[in-house]
Parts: sequence; C-alpha cells; structure tokens
Amino acid sequence: MTGPFSTWKEKRADARAEASGKAPPEPADEELIAAVLAASRALVALSARSLAEVDESLTLPQLRMLVILDSQGATNLSRLAENLTVNPSAALRMAERLIAAGVIERTADPVDRRAVLLRATQAGRRVVRRVTEARRAAIRRVVAVLPDDRRAAMIGALRTLAEAAGEPLAGAAKYAGAAAGL
Repeated sequence: MTGPFSTWKEKRADARAEASGKAPPEPADEELIAAVLAASRALVALSARSLAEVDESLTLPQLRMLVILDSQGATNLSRLAENLTVNPSAALRMAERLIAAGVIERTADPVDRRAVLLRATQAGRRVVRRVTEARRAAIRRVVAVLPDDRRAAMIGALRTLAEAAGEPLAGAAKYAGAAAGL
C-alpha cells in the first residue's frame, strides 16, 4: 500500500494492482517479502562492493544516474530526475558532482538549442562497463553455488520481479553483450 513516502513506481504498481482487481500483498505473502528483502540486501551489498572495486568516489545513486545516461542516451534533467525517482534539484546536485568528476557532460539539445541535455562521457561509459563486469563476476560466483535444478526457476522469478518493479530488462542484454566483448 502506498503512503506519503511512496515512490511514483510504488504508486503506479498499486494503481496497476487495483485496476487489475488484485489486492495488495496479504500476510501470507510475508515469507515471499522476507525472501525478497534478504535477496535485495545481498544484491545491494554485491553492487556496493563491485562499485568500490572500480571507483570508491562514486555512490550507488550516482552509478544509477550513469547507467541511465549510458543506456538511454542524452536526456534532459527533468526526465533524468523522473527516471531516478528524485526531484530535479537532487538530480541537478548529483549531475553537478558527476560533471566535475568528468563522467557526464552537458550538451545542447539538437532540436532546441536553448535546452541542455546530460550524457555520459567516454570515461563515464567505461566506469559503467567496468562496474557491470565486476558485478557480473560477483553474481557469477554466487550463481555457481546454486543447485542446478533451481536455476531455471530463478530466471523466471527474477524476470517477473524485475518487470513488476518496473525495471527494464532490455539493458541487461546490452550489458551482457558488452561484458562478452560484443
């Protein structure tokens, strides 16, 4: 159920559930929720370690901004803030730090020369690739200890979870190809 601190994605998910006639999670779903929380803690820790291996000066939210700019291309600040589910002033402060670090840059909008777009620099794209490769290696180590008979079920479950959370899977193929040298 959404409340005053809910993100727009949470509100959208609740609206979709309401429109489809599905009720919010029942107490019987608590075991599933606990499992997702444990998995998300593990994945956040894995992500933080992967980022620290590559660049200790970047935060996970800053990496998220870089990943969005790398995967979606140049975008304006309002759209970027919406994608990050933060207000534009928070996105601007984050962007300013990343511009100073040389991993994103401002560019003129080719359609409206008065507008400014933000995009990842070559150095920023390299950071995204290196962090993604480090994360893939860490995930590969975790997956290696999973029982073979449970892996296929996890693929479907994780894809369903990502889709329900509004996380696009298209970027995954892009980064899988980049890690494979494609």
